Amino acid sequence: MSIADLIHYLDASPSHWHATLSSAALLRAAGFDELQLDRAWNEVPDKGFVIRGAALVGWCGRESAGHKVASPFRIVGAHTDSPGLRVKPRPDVGGYGWKQLAVEIYGSALLNSWLDRDLGVAGQVITRDGVHFLAVREPIARIPQLAIHLDRDVNERGLILDKHSHLTPVWGVGSPSAGEFNTWVADRIGTTAGAITSWDLCLFDVATASYLGPDGDLLAAGRLDNQVSCWAATSALCASGTPASGTAVIALFDHEEVGSESTAGAAGPLLEHVLERLTLAGGSSRSDYLTQLAASNCISADNAHSVHPNYPERHEAGHRPVVNQGPAIKLNHNQRYATTPAGSTMLQRVFEAADVPWQMFVSRNNMPCGTTIGPLTATRLGIETVDVGVPQLSMHSARELCGTKDPLWLQQALTTYLAGSY
Repeated sequence: MSIADLIHYLDASPSHWHATLSSAALLRAAGFDELQLDRAWNEVPDKGFVIRGAALVGWCGRESAGHKVASPFRIVGAHTDSPGLRVKPRPDVGGYGWKQLAVEIYGSALLNSWLDRDLGVAGQVITRDGVHFLAVREPIARIPQLAIHLDRDVNERGLILDKHSHLTPVWGVGSPSAGEFNTWVADRIGTTAGAITSWDLCLFDVATASYLGPDGDLLAAGRLDNQVSCWAATSALCASGTPASGTAVIALFDHEEVGSESTAGAAGPLLEHVLERLTLAGGSSRSDYLTQLAASNCISADNAHSVHPNYPERHEAGHRPVVNQGPAIKLNHNQRYATTPAGSTMLQRVFEAADVPWQMFVSRNNMPCGTTIGPLTATRLGIETVDVGVPQLSMHSARELCGTKDPLWLQQALTTYLAGSY
């Protein structure tokens, strides 16, 4: 795998729906079969995956009853969603000669980063005849910032944005017309406006992922958090081969940025249901399944905060991750991250076996950190979990920045972990 592969994944995934499709495409190309959650699993392939909404769970390697007991699940968790702007069901608004789109802010987006960017539209559209996935990569909308002549002290007092009033994109001139956006979407998917019943559409920066710097050692793109981890997990599962023992699993959840409480989120039962069905389909019992869980562990992969050269005081002096110096193990004793001493030790063995450098991240006491799917997975499944991530800048921006070495090192380490070669 190369950074070019990651760039292709990012550009093919302008929404959480497309990130799931991109991972599914990689798995199919590697010989994985898709199963349906609403059907009995009488015959389960050794290499398979399921999709629920914009979430995906994939696995490789299954053992027969009698050998599977206490054989671990090795799980890599990540999330497909990113903060941003979602199009409302009746988006046609505006005035004063402008047509605009009503949007809902999703997650903790860095709001100012969405100003003055050319925005495309992507996501899922449901019609009376089926499900469609839309990705319009040409500029469709833009949120223009107020001119400095009309906001003279903006540079002194800082930009203040009202989430409702100031983040409504313009997408045309004239008077808004009810149903105009609906008709435009219908034309893009080859149907009629009346056939559309619902959608989950987001806006995204149409600028493609690109190398940055004279040596090309930085990567600038939208949705690095957390599509870098989704790509690393998926490509690692494809590359790891059938493990000598146990089962390699990836779980790419939706809705992490808003709390994970959904049917496709880490707080829901998707992962544990899939794991239990894998065990039972192999002829083992629920008692065997619980024994397996006790022997299992999970790597929660979600990007970390690199030290910012303009704000070094925002980091703990001894725990400042630097880009292109390896993935960062993330620790928080208040359980915002799930890392324990045992989990950290296990992951360090993985890094050493994979010949991958690593760093340690701990937040300042006066700078509370975010959280991940790690604590949720540890709580729901009762398994050892460790948090790790690629260091990056501009987290939750419309366009983020990381190094070009760290994603490859993460993929290399996850391949070693899933193969059980540590």
